Amino acid sequence: MIFGFSGGGKSTLARKLGEKLGIEPVHMDRLHWLPGWVESSREYKISRLAPVLERDRWIIEGNYRNVLWKERTERADTIIFVDVNRFTCFKNAFLRSLKYKNQTRPDMGEGCNEKFDFEFAKWILFDGRKKHRRNISFIDAVKAAGKETHIFKSIRQMNRWLDNLETERNDNK
Repeated sequence: MIFGFSGGGKSTLARKLGEKLGIEPVHMDRLHWLPGWVESSREYKISRLAPVLERDRWIIEGNYRNVLWKERTERADTIIFVDVNRFTCFKNAFLRSLKYKNQTRPDMGEGCNEKFDFEFAKWILFDGRKKHRRNISFIDAVKAAGKETHIFKSIRQMNRWLDNLETERNDNK
């Protein structure tokens, strides 16, 4: 289970982890955004995500705490919080917007061409950071409950972890 800040590298981490483990990751943004940046219903997301949670192995990337968060937490054996600083996230999101200009990136809902506007920049730098303490408390709680947890502060940390990961693992992420 991978969650964290916009632009921090969650989707890339999920993709690379999926390649290493032979698991197609589920990106919550793909479930949330319908063509033309229309938000899907909570019920729609639940109907698509619930069968994934029944699998022996899965990688789910994204936040959306109102969509089977408790179930994801309970069934995951490893929980990763991508806690990259706001300025790196801003830079990454801006560069991603250039890379996918007038295109839909692979981890986004079809028909949602990449955009980088004031509202998204504000989300990355300020609004999306308001629950940082809650995220740290969550990681502390699941770690105390015996889950494997990781807090990645940089892309370099994520890549080092991936490089050292055993490819034979059969656990859920």
